[in-house]
Amino acid sequence: MFGLNAKDARLYIIVLALLLFAPFLLNPFPEGSGLAQFNAGYPDMMQRLVIFGLFAVGFNILFGLTGYLSFGHAAFLGVGSYAGVWMFKLLTMNVIPALIISTLVAGLFSLLIGYISLRRSGIYFSILTLAFAQMCYSLAYSVLTPITGGETGLQLSLDDPRILGVQQTAQGNIPVPNLFGLPMNAATTLDVGAWSFTFSVGYYFAAFVFACAFYFTIRLFRSPFGLMLRAVKSNQSRMSYTGLNARPYTLAAFVISGMFAGLAGGLLVSMDPLAGAERMLWTASGEVVLMTILGGVGTLIGPILGAGVITYLEAIVSTINSTVLHNWFEALPDGLENFLVNIIYPFVGSGWHLTLGLVFVIVVCFLPGGIVEGGKRIGGLFTRKNKSSDSVKADSAAQPGPGE
Repeated sequence: MFGLNAKDARLYIIVLALLLFAPFLLNPFPEGSGLAQFNAGYPDMMQRLVIFGLFAVGFNILFGLTGYLSFGHAAFLGVGSYAGVWMFKLLTMNVIPALIISTLVAGLFSLLIGYISLRRSGIYFSILTLAFAQMCYSLAYSVLTPITGGETGLQLSLDDPRILGVQQTAQGNIPVPNLFGLPMNAATTLDVGAWSFTFSVGYYFAAFVFACAFYFTIRLFRSPFGLMLRAVKSNQSRMSYTGLNARPYTLAAFVISGMFAGLAGGLLVSMDPLAGAERMLWTASGEVVLMTILGGVGTLIGPILGAGVITYLEAIVSTINSTVLHNWFEALPDGLENFLVNIIYPFVGSGWHLTLGLVFVIVVCFLPGGIVEGGKRIGGLFTRKNKSSDSVKADSAAQPGPGE
């Protein structure tokens, strides 16, 4: 199927099904119930899940295949965001040119940074990428204010000199990003009993872009180029003894990874046309590292799972406050209710990073291969049980019965 082997084709079909049915899967609880707090099937959340999944998948091409750990990948996300907003301001509100220019500008920028950073490896490479990212953040925040908008960020205005399309709508508002006239914020709602499902144009467009990028990633992982990148990670010195120069391969992986980040940045501003310097901060680069490690470094599905967990915790757990907790435990005696609230409260709301930290520590200590390893272990338990039951049946069938 599509040039993929049976295993990869099954994985790709599963990812496509998850993307298609996300509005249903992420809204398991009826509206108005106490557990509706954990629903994540609204457009903004689903878009962030897909976009940061794309960001993590691109980062995994570099880190997972070559072993080069970059702490500055958020710079390419920010550059892509700025390039996308400038396309909206100067050319058209159609998202296609914005995504193309975001990807290309991030690719050129990553080529420059990668050419310099890849002269070193290991921790020195990581520090170099971190230094470049912090330089980009400082430039965007203060020095390049006319281009980036400084601390307020780059955003659209009513007097933008847009070549194609109108500067403002008939109602005097700023036009919204669109796909050949179809607004990204257009959505329809389906009510089924106590459930409400929202289908957004922006989400399904982002999901389509992600599906194309994920297919490219699978083909890259299985290609001879991907095999060369694995050889770089396995033993670069031995690779050089054979006469192969690893640097062009690592630079190509760095640029491809940067282009993925730029594409993710373009998608971010396609949903919300605002670019800020905070997207280049070192913490944003650290998040994508956590996403990849949490899901499973070097695996195809791992970065997607890691991005989903972290984005979900940030969007859902961070919104739980003491009032919500008291509503959950109001049926309990007052003493027990207050005790449970006091125990849980430090791990939710503004303290959601504590929950993320606990999850990360548990995964690193007990599942070094990330969530994917956990899934394989669970699957292995069922496989062993099935094999044991089959062997028992075979033994019983082989034993002679009474009178034989």
